[in-house]
Amino acid sequence: MNTNTTVRAATVSRSALVLLGCLIMGGCQGSQSQSQILASNDYRLRHPIVITEEPETLDLPIGRNTRRLYGPVEGTVTQFAMESRRKGNGAVEILVPSGGANESAVHAVTGNIRTALQRGGLGRSQISTRTYAVNDPTADAPIRLSYARMQATAGPCGNWPKNIGGGFGANIEYENFGCATQSNLAAMVENPSDLLTPRAMTPADQRRRAVVIENYRKGDVTSGEYEEGVGAEVSE
Repeated sequence: MNTNTTVRAATVSRSALVLLGCLIMGGCQGSQSQSQILASNDYRLRHPIVITEEPETLDLPIGRNTRRLYGPVEGTVTQFAMESRRKGNGAVEILVPSGGANESAVHAVTGNIRTALQRGGLGRSQISTRTYAVNDPTADAPIRLSYARMQATAGPCGNWPKNIGGGFGANIEYENFGCATQSNLAAMVENPSDLLTPRAMTPADQRRRAVVIENYRKGDVTSGEYEEGVGAEVSE
């Protein structure tokens, strides 16, 4: 009788300890929101890629004796205008310094800059000009070109709030895990808006569609014929 009572008491005590441990773990788990639980195990939520509109700038150094832009600089300005149409809203602002030692030179080349921007596909209404003050009157301040564009960023990385050496048994990711991957992806994406919504479908190939329909009407094979080897071509 004493032995059975002892075994039964030990079993009950062990069950009570297991139940108490589950309640404690459940209480700790319940103190975190669902988003916090997901973020602690998903680097995409800890280090999200943020899409913002930021200015893209180009500084043009203008010497005080300059009176017109030379070829390579004009090409750079024209390329900047083309990129503003492809990556931005197609409107470029010319920031002209005021109060510097090269103020006369700046006014002399502003017209050349406008011409180079128009050569890149911008209309006159898409080019605006405003001045900014120069604190040092002896400085040759640059002319700055600017347009707004969508940019993707993530980070900053390098956040180490805890010692990762003591958390291996927890089976969770450390804070900085995945930050470099997210930052690299944000830097490499060509069009950041692709991360927000997919692009619209391009129109179908009308020539290929006409060939397929004509073959279908004749009862011929509608799929293309593929050949292997050097000089192989795909039939239309």
